[in-house]
Amino acid sequence: MSYRAPVAEILFTLRHVAGLGGVDPEDAQAILTEAGRLAADVLAPLNRVGDRHGTPFAAGRVTTPPGWRDAYATFTAGGWNGLSADPDYGGQGLPKALDAACAEMWNGANLAFGLCPLLTQGGIEALATHGSEELKARYLDKLVSGEWPATMNLTESQAGSDLALLRTRAEPVGDGTYRITGAKIYITYGEHDLSENIVHLVLARLKNAPAGTRGISLFLVPKILQDGSANDLRCSGIEHKLGINASPTCSMAFGDDGGATGWLIGQENKGLACMFTMMNAARLMVGVQGVGVAEAATQKASAYAAERRQGKAIGAAEATSPIIAHPDVQRMLLTMKAYTAAARGICYLTAAALDAAHGPEGRAAHDRASLLTPVAKAFSTDLANEVTSLGVQVHGGMGFVEETGAAQFMRDARILGIYEGTNGIQAIDLTGRKLPLNGGATVRAQIAWMRRAAEGLLKSPEPAFGHMAARLRGGVESLDRATSHQLAALASNRPEAALAGAAPYLRLFGLTLGGACLARTALAAAAARKAGETDPAHAGRIALARFYAENLLPASGGLEEAVLAGGSFTEEAALALAV
Repeated sequence: MSYRAPVAEILFTLRHVAGLGGVDPEDAQAILTEAGRLAADVLAPLNRVGDRHGTPFAAGRVTTPPGWRDAYATFTAGGWNGLSADPDYGGQGLPKALDAACAEMWNGANLAFGLCPLLTQGGIEALATHGSEELKARYLDKLVSGEWPATMNLTESQAGSDLALLRTRAEPVGDGTYRITGAKIYITYGEHDLSENIVHLVLARLKNAPAGTRGISLFLVPKILQDGSANDLRCSGIEHKLGINASPTCSMAFGDDGGATGWLIGQENKGLACMFTMMNAARLMVGVQGVGVAEAATQKASAYAAERRQGKAIGAAEATSPIIAHPDVQRMLLTMKAYTAAARGICYLTAAALDAAHGPEGRAAHDRASLLTPVAKAFSTDLANEVTSLGVQVHGGMGFVEETGAAQFMRDARILGIYEGTNGIQAIDLTGRKLPLNGGATVRAQIAWMRRAAEGLLKSPEPAFGHMAARLRGGVESLDRATSHQLAALASNRPEAALAGAAPYLRLFGLTLGGACLARTALAAAAARKAGETDPAHAGRIALARFYAENLLPASGGLEEAVLAGGSFTEEAALALAV
């Protein structure tokens, strides 16, 4: 089965969980329909082609898979690269929530392809926020159109998540430019044949800069300079990876012949702020990638389960039944579908908070987006790994071989919890930096939002809701108590207790927030049915939310206990690990 863009579910989630950001529903549907057509008709057919072909590297050049260049030309010609970008630079100025919804479909159809515009979007955010007017005038319209894609050059062999160890150097020339020398690794789309130019955003350290992350600066370093000459940089090799094989992961060398020419973005030694602008945009979109690949894996597993006949279902007349008739297969498929829907709601909610930060809510919405971003990134990508693994399980032995394509989803998804800040780092960020925002008021407000969803269920007489209200209310109370524990541990200078529970806390947060998102879709579906709408999808939305609440949300109690245990295991970790 080929990828089918889930436009109806995406639009329903936007309308009833995140909001459309002022866009007319008919306009939103038209945009999503066209984006879905691009995903299904252009990008999805290239997914397996790209996985098998990879990105051959020779003489410093990367060749993308057959069809890639035409697909990228179609993508940029349609204006899709700049959906949420400033219209002054050629963007369409649409809400980020709508942009995220389109990105879900593109990445669900072809994750390796979707990485290129994802990185460019981070570059657009950094340059638009921190770049000089001269740099913006020279480069921003090219980035927005996608004519010149962008990359993020952060990682070095000795400096992965710890950017304080960066060695790449920058030296001022005296004419406003800098000479950049050093080497970077794991640079996504660092070299390719999709465009004539590539705009590299490079973290480097000036001479006599302060130690650690306080001495990092960000530079714009193009592959081709304004006069048409090649800059002093090259791709020195590509990685051979578990997945996303059609996305070139490059090692980059800067300054073989004295130094690549670069321009400062922002202020000297203030590159960390610029980097976080770039990274936060990318982190949300990586969460969206998780939703996309989970949706694709769910579609494929559901189609296979409907066709594959094995065993006789209880009460069946025929000798063999489609495996979708067996309760355990139903459990796996419902888990896949429910997790995907929950992650979708969280990612769109985060994008909507980013949109609201530019409106009357201002700082409060910005803080809400800051709180939700690590959850959107880590929870959604953890679920992507679980969902794609379940997809292989549904396929049985045919999932373990490459013929069905189920294994590719699992291989591709595995990187999502690692790049753009590992999920462990997201958990640390959530507990250590985001919970204390405004003295804990930001997280308390988000918990209140979840509690209101549970109260809405309690007030509804809908019998199809089952025990949804009680399960969601239990999850919210578990999260509330765990949040108090984390904040108290931080306030009493017991960081080990807080950080040891950071990962289960993030899981608890995401699990409960996802339940609240699905509760809102269930309430909206019930209201639509009461109003006389006959769409059969409404009953399915209610049933899915109920499955999530009654079968997945009960894990919140165990996660709360793990958080409250705090750092107790750290005292004997060395002994246990030595066994």
